[in-house]
Amino acid sequence: MKLETPTILIIDDVDEMLVLGLKANGFEVNYLPNATVNEILNLIPNADGLIVRTKIKIDQVIFDAAKKLKFIARAGAGTDNIDMQIANEKNIVVLNAGEANSDAVGEQTLAMLLGLFTKTVKANNEVKKFIWDREGNRGIELAGKTVGIIGYGNTGKAVAKKLSGFGVNVLAYDKYLTDYTDAYAIESTMADVFEKADVLTLHVPLTNETEQMVDLNYLNQFKKNIWVLNLSRGKVLNTPEFVLALKSGKVIGAGLDVLENEKINSLSDMENKWFDFFLQSPNVILTPHVGGWTNESYRKISEVLLKKILHLKFNLSVS
Repeated sequence: MKLETPTILIIDDVDEMLVLGLKANGFEVNYLPNATVNEILNLIPNADGLIVRTKIKIDQVIFDAAKKLKFIARAGAGTDNIDMQIANEKNIVVLNAGEANSDAVGEQTLAMLLGLFTKTVKANNEVKKFIWDREGNRGIELAGKTVGIIGYGNTGKAVAKKLSGFGVNVLAYDKYLTDYTDAYAIESTMADVFEKADVLTLHVPLTNETEQMVDLNYLNQFKKNIWVLNLSRGKVLNTPEFVLALKSGKVIGAGLDVLENEKINSLSDMENKWFDFFLQSPNVILTPHVGGWTNESYRKISEVLLKKILHLKFNLSVS
């Protein structure tokens, strides 16, 4: 009886150590980071495993073509581009590497928060235009403030740990965890966060529950005017209502690493108006979804996925 070599299709960029590691452990690897949808559909019927980032939605069409697929590995944290219901129905294991880029997201969160409080970006832009305005760039201190972290998984924990040296009070809310108070954050209710937070930082996955979660009703429940950081997914924020909250002062400032529509060269007329507002707002810092995207995390993601794929208990070989 001859055993068939299990095949893994990789359709996004990954560190070469993942490709080499899989090959060294007996997998046949098709590494096609620039594959088109048609190429993916032609190759997926023979794949036992699929490794993706965010290139395409792994939807019904892909699943229907995937006759042998046993696992999907997401080279990152979120799995919102994978139809989890279909994956579960087909008993396809879905892996991710959320622990691999949590430090990167934590550092980016802290950088954006400090940038807002110290007005670093605004001051830098002004000085480069020969504007020397000390009073207009007077900052505020982080010490003594209360930070509310929504979502206390890998990234939420990393943010809390990195805040530990700044003399802040950290409240963490996670609907799906219990008994998670640790050295860095206090387990809290949303009522606690609404009552006490000066800063709101979002680290939740995109689900039916979290999509459009942060709207005017949500923001108006905060007792104080607040600073908001979103390094989760753009659709967690209701953009038009968030713009209104910025205009009213309910949101003092924002650090946004993600947007509802990140294809900024093809925004609708309304989306362009919102984007232009962000661009013109000195109290808004924008980055291009790079929170978890560092040189170190790029390799760590591949290391984590290799370990998890090799740890799978099912037999990928076909007799």
